[in-house]
Amino acid sequence: MVWKPDVTVAALVQRAGRFLIVEERIGGRLVLNQPAGHVEDGESLCAAVIRETLEETAWHFEPEALLGLYLWRSPRGHSTLRIAFLGSVITHEPQRALDPPVQAAHWLSRDELAARRAQLRTPLVLRCIDDCIAGQRLPLSALASDLLDGMAAGPAAPEPPGNRAPP
Repeated sequence: MVWKPDVTVAALVQRAGRFLIVEERIGGRLVLNQPAGHVEDGESLCAAVIRETLEETAWHFEPEALLGLYLWRSPRGHSTLRIAFLGSVITHEPQRALDPPVQAAHWLSRDELAARRAQLRTPLVLRCIDDCIAGQRLPLSALASDLLDGMAAGPAAPEPPGNRAPP
């Protein structure tokens, strides 16, 4: 069987010791998560995380670094590959409607989230925050430029002739 994980992006924004978190209703239950969502066909990773953050929080997100790649398998056996970005929010549109199933956006500390561990959508919520607090970061240039929409990565290095795939 071919393994086909969902590919998602997540935004980690820290401000004054608090993280931007969404509260969403999933399967009838209120859960907490970073602004996150699926990458649409033909969309770059950076475009996806910018779009998802705006749709879920009404904040305009600016990716600054790659936090990491995370693989999570749900109790039902479904796999998700999460690409997490660190960045900042620039402007807010408080009158903007949030995309369902998001109920609200909050700024919560790591301790506040840990106290609500049972409400986290997945264990990746705290794992990404802990990695952020620990200073884990990769430059956006660690991703191929076509995954970034040209953001901060600069032009892609030309491929040596011997490494090209046959036409």
